[in-house]
Amino acid sequence: MDAIAFCLSKLPVLIMIQGRFSRGYSIAIVGLLGLTMIRCSHPSNSKIVVSDRNQSHQEIKSMKLASTAFNPNALIPSQYTCDGKDISPPLAWSDVPKDTQSIALIVDDPDAPGGTFVHWVVYDLPATVSQLSAKIASQDLPGIQGKNDFGKLGYGGPCPPSGTHRYFFKLYALDKKLGLTPGAAKEQVLTAMKGHVLAQAELIGKYSRE
Repeated sequence: MDAIAFCLSKLPVLIMIQGRFSRGYSIAIVGLLGLTMIRCSHPSNSKIVVSDRNQSHQEIKSMKLASTAFNPNALIPSQYTCDGKDISPPLAWSDVPKDTQSIALIVDDPDAPGGTFVHWVVYDLPATVSQLSAKIASQDLPGIQGKNDFGKLGYGGPCPPSGTHRYFFKLYALDKKLGLTPGAAKEQVLTAMKGHVLAQAELIGKYSRE
């Protein structure tokens, strides 16, 4: 039986009980009747909300990401920037969940004057890969490279116009391969991996031009 129909079926009983008691009891019963109808008018909403929240909740674990080129929150050597050879730094990671199907990497600069600037996008790295060597060539990269905000595929090193900028190296372990074509933008990658992140790691480096 529908919950609201069930509540309505009880109304004659409550009304009959009200008629058999004094005014004081009647007031109490009317109050009880009102509370009953309020509760019945929303019989399952709270359960739906909790259920949806539980279904969408996903525990995201932590991984470890490091570079032999620089320490966390330390300066990135110039050879990995536009002032040097502009090569990608070496990266290594661990604690990848066993159910991981692919790995994605995004490097960006949130301190850029025009808004966050993307320096590197890589996706569909095999779960068995645990490092990227320095100056890795496109043909040697086991994953697919997206387009950075320089308008090119691959890595583009730090090149801040002024001041000290932070560069966030963000690694994601995913429960699927994204299957995007080469040259995907950061936002396309983030959209494709939404709801599929098993674990993540972050490494921050800094750079200031002389």
